[in-house]
Amino acid sequence: MVKANKIMTYDEAIQQAETILKELEQAEALSMEVYQQKAKQVKELLQFCKQQIVKMEQEFIENDANA
Repeated sequence: MVKANKIMTYDEAIQQAETILKELEQAEALSMEVYQQKAKQVKELLQFCKQQIVKMEQEFIENDANA
């Protein structure tokens, strides 16, 4: 995920996903296309977060093994 020439952080991705989910919860009526687009954005953000967690876990395991 890239955000205006800056790599998105885990915290930014989580915050953005939470914002989108709140918008979906508060929306009175959304077209199926808008709902689908927002759901896809959340899915991509959560996939990014999962990748970040796996990466950090691998680094932790490698650092622990080298200690």
